[in-house]
Amino acid sequence: MHELETLIEPGSPDAFLLRQLDPNRLPKHVAIIMDGNGRWANRQGKARIAGHPAGVEAVRATVENCARLGIPTLTLYAFSSENWRRPRVEVTMLMRLLHQCLEREVPLLNRHGVRLRFIGRLEGLSAEIRKALDYAVSATAHNQRMTLNVAFNYGGRAEIVDALRSVVREFMGLGRSLDTLTEADVARHLYTDSDPDLLIRTSGEMRLSNFLLWQMAYTEIFVTDTLWPDFNRTHLLEALVAYQRRQRRFGGVETVGVPVSALA
Repeated sequence: MHELETLIEPGSPDAFLLRQLDPNRLPKHVAIIMDGNGRWANRQGKARIAGHPAGVEAVRATVENCARLGIPTLTLYAFSSENWRRPRVEVTMLMRLLHQCLEREVPLLNRHGVRLRFIGRLEGLSAEIRKALDYAVSATAHNQRMTLNVAFNYGGRAEIVDALRSVVREFMGLGRSLDTLTEADVARHLYTDSDPDLLIRTSGEMRLSNFLLWQMAYTEIFVTDTLWPDFNRTHLLEALVAYQRRQRRFGGVETVGVPVSALA
């Protein structure tokens, strides 16, 4: 958090927000539904697809700011399994943009110590995209400062199905009865290593959109009307301040801004 403090102008709104944060109670895992690229482009009088390159700038800034704050895990919802239904020209442009970003952003991720992972049904992607994904994951695998999960060709229900299939195969191999199945068994086979403490959704929509359905059981949700390309450091700090003001009960235990992992 000290690193971010050195970059913020004293007396600015961001400096005021940062002073309100307790560095010992920051969320360990933040997830973001990055929504509003198309609407942002329309408000600018541009074609819908013009919003996606603008959204990339918001991704870069958010990753950098989370790393500087010392947040261990960030999960971004980039492309859902339902997004294939969008116009073909938009999907093609998104795939091209992903490929370009992977080539360009790896040095930045390494500079900030960010390990990149992709979650979703990656077997549904083209060989070219898979090669680019594998390169970026391999090139950042040694980093330990923060883990960046990018949900691509992702669906929350599909993730649960995949986890259950893996559990069944494991149990059959061990000769173990499914009657002994526990929540921990399922959780071990999910795409993510931890549950988000905080979900941020931009553009004002009030839904999960099939994102991390199992993991969101006790996640605090912060919704902002800001469209994703306009999401900046101030909005991130506002979400974190709001998170630390929450009374988190976890079905009975009352806490204030304590990460899920701290109660495990």
